[in-house]
Amino acid sequence: MRTTVGIIGAGPAGLLLARLLHNAGIDSVVLESRDRAYVEQRQRAGILEQGTVDVLRAAGAGERMDREGLRHDGIELRYEKKRHRVDFPVLTGGRSVMVYAQTEVCKDLIALQLKEGGPLLFEAEALAVEGADTDTPRVRFRHEGREDVLDCDYVVGCDGFWGVARKAVPAELTRVFERTYPFGWLGVLADVPPSHDELVYARHDRGFALLSMRSPSVSRLYLQVPEGTEAESWSDEEIWDELERRFETEDGWRLERGPITQKSVTPMRSYVHEPMRYGRLFLAGDAAHIVPPTGAKGLNLAVGDVVTFARALTYEKDTGSAELLDAYSATCLRRVWQAERFSYDMTTMLHPAPGATPFDARLQLARLDRIAGSRAAETDLAEGYTGFAFD
Repeated sequence: MRTTVGIIGAGPAGLLLARLLHNAGIDSVVLESRDRAYVEQRQRAGILEQGTVDVLRAAGAGERMDREGLRHDGIELRYEKKRHRVDFPVLTGGRSVMVYAQTEVCKDLIALQLKEGGPLLFEAEALAVEGADTDTPRVRFRHEGREDVLDCDYVVGCDGFWGVARKAVPAELTRVFERTYPFGWLGVLADVPPSHDELVYARHDRGFALLSMRSPSVSRLYLQVPEGTEAESWSDEEIWDELERRFETEDGWRLERGPITQKSVTPMRSYVHEPMRYGRLFLAGDAAHIVPPTGAKGLNLAVGDVVTFARALTYEKDTGSAELLDAYSATCLRRVWQAERFSYDMTTMLHPAPGATPFDARLQLARLDRIAGSRAAETDLAEGYTGFAFD
């Protein structure tokens, strides 16, 4: 097989890249190790920044999102039983976010790719990227029980942290920056309408809690738990009781309970791999960087990466200049590090760490009071949350 761009991974980044390239008249092949049902059902992110929403609309993938997604114009911060709403449009000149699950983004993009785009091969396991430092890189993969080779002009690794793409970058050229947090998130899906119409971020001495949603009838909720916690070690009743404690307010706000349909624990870590390019191999999304979920940045960073690549390749196609391709890693990393900073700030402000002192607790509360009392601090949070420019 031969194509201009070989894309490893059919998550939202790989699928969106295929769509952007198709719209630019550039052919691609997408290789995905899992089957279609798995890709369309795996629960991941659910918050789309303004820039991501705009890109999906421009790519022709926004119709169902606009019909079924939930536009959010703010978030609520809770601490010491107090409530403070951050108004995004007022603080950012009209920007907002959209609650629309990654599963739904993937469904929309898969449908478009199969209808209009190039080959999308499910259950096609990438085995290795070869010749990344040459003009003819290739991806060895296994599909339908036999090995094959995809010859490309470029390879984009959208295959996540455990994928093969990053392994093709020589270790001596690599720098890794990471931080592991001593806690995780116990996340649940519950068949109950959300108890608030916007996301609620709660800082409590017992631990962080987040109220989110997947739809008007399905709630997504999270509890900070110790690192290594097993999801099933918490009963449904214990989860609801703890959520109630952490979300408690002075004005008697109530958390509605319902049947919990799914439980899982998400570890918390920050990770950046530099560079994000080696020869004709480009890394995107979790293959190059991971952020703790507190800032809702993971999917949106991946979108920024593939937008940057698609623009750069289109520029080369139109002008013959590789200037933007050569700048890919540096361009992406500027945005990545701002997102890492924002996610770190949100995480350390809202999560009491094991062994935290009373001094540490007071600093967290002071940071929250600063946001609640300073338009400048509040604007910084709103700008970070609604997203950094894809440039």
